[in-house]
Amino acid sequence: MARYVDGFVLPIPKKNAAAYRRVAQKAGKVWREHGALEYVECIADDVKPGKTTSFPQSVKLKPGEVVWFSFIVFKSRRHRDRVNAKVMADPRLQMDPQLMPFDGKRMIYGGFETRVDL
Repeated sequence: MARYVDGFVLPIPKKNAAAYRRVAQKAGKVWREHGALEYVECIADDVKPGKTTSFPQSVKLKPGEVVWFSFIVFKSRRHRDRVNAKVMADPRLQMDPQLMPFDGKRMIYGGFETRVDL
């Protein structure tokens, strides 16, 4: 069965890593409750600046920051749209953007249709 994936790459200040992890754990719980199949948050371990492109370059990584790569898996794009509508309306995730532990303007995100799923 083809699945649909929302992917995210974002810079997190190292000093905010614990705060971001708390936000992510709460968000993951909400996404799963509303029907997401998987919710995964990963911190960069082996990502080097490239000559042309790289994860650090993609988010304009600054000193003292680390790249996080995250993804949420859904049954289909239609399923994703239904789940995300519920998540965005969920009061548990309503937050003042000024209080977020990262710069949302440098977050990269998008939806992807799976083509290979072994």
